[in-house]
Amino acid sequence: MDALFLKSLYARNKNCDRCPSPKQIAEFTRGIIRFLFPDFDKKEFNTLREFQLYADQLKVDLELILTSNLGEQSQAQIITESFFDALPDLSELIGEDITAMYMGDPAARSESEIIRSYPGFFAIASYRIAHVLKNLGVQLIPRLITEQAHSRTGIDIHPGATIGRSFCIDHGTGVVIGETSHIGKHVKIYQGVTLGGLSVDKADADTKRHPTIGDHVVIYAGATILGGQTEIGHHAVIGGNVWLTRSVPPHTKVYYKAALTNGDGDTDLIEYKL
Repeated sequence: MDALFLKSLYARNKNCDRCPSPKQIAEFTRGIIRFLFPDFDKKEFNTLREFQLYADQLKVDLELILTSNLGEQSQAQIITESFFDALPDLSELIGEDITAMYMGDPAARSESEIIRSYPGFFAIASYRIAHVLKNLGVQLIPRLITEQAHSRTGIDIHPGATIGRSFCIDHGTGVVIGETSHIGKHVKIYQGVTLGGLSVDKADADTKRHPTIGDHVVIYAGATILGGQTEIGHHAVIGGNVWLTRSVPPHTKVYYKAALTNGDGDTDLIEYKL
């Protein structure tokens, strides 16, 4: 191996003082989910004191991760305390997501089944954790949290997205939710749905590039909704494989229907109000 190349790699390693271990981050994320929802990965605690020590260890773990990322222990301590202060609200929020997934899936037999086995639960819970950290000013770690969930579940939710209460992802593989997406309350999304941008130009990085989804919207498998100016009105239903780059009024169904007039296999976009 070339000596100069080896020396340059060594310098990179020495200078990487803000590289938190992905393994540490993954273990912390799973630890927080386990802490809030014991069905996720049962861990025995014989006394309240043991449980308190477990919580204290999670705090230490987060502070170490943040210190390696931020380089300032005092700032890491402040963010850690703020994150743990947010856990009661975070627990309630994720709990509502679990209920939405249970109520929205006839195949689910219990909320415990959702917690233990549903990829949608893990992806949404990871996003909720990452979103809290991002709102506290942490940049790299939230992305690592959601990308680990993406790798495990096939569900890609950017931590910068804004998602309302009682969010349900059913099946989930191939779901993409972009950074500036706004999703309302009681929204249900199926596999293969993309909430994306019309442009991938770097100059648009600070603009709203992804759609806004109103309350009580259902988006069926394979639908693609693009653009920062695209708004899906409340109580709308977006059918499977629909491609949308324009807004849809509230209480509207949108779907594709095979053309019957010429038999050439073309499809027409059908839209109607309920």
